[in-house]
Amino acid sequence: MTHHGAGLRRLNVPERLIDQLVMDYTRADVSPKDRAMLDYAIKLTRTPWAIAEADIRQLRLAGFSNAAILDICQITGYFNFVNRLADGLGVQLEPYWKPEEIKQRST
Repeated sequence: MTHHGAGLRRLNVPERLIDQLVMDYTRADVSPKDRAMLDYAIKLTRTPWAIAEADIRQLRLAGFSNAAILDICQITGYFNFVNRLADGLGVQLEPYWKPEEIKQRST
């Protein structure tokens, strides 16, 4: 979350929302559409074998096009892949990725 929080700060996402997302995304002040996307990404990450047509239907009902759903799936899968490679190899964040320094650089 340190690395991704820095990216959100560069996009001018409010610090309060970033903190909410870090603590518990289900309680964050996000739109129903964003919540549907996050729910899908979490399910795809934690229990990919449980994804069903109903999950895709929920994304469509939330307003996502087929192309957007593909993007969500591909981005989630890519980040899962990269994170597992980094974790599996014991890769650590570079020393400059300290949370307090990131906040200072982003503001």
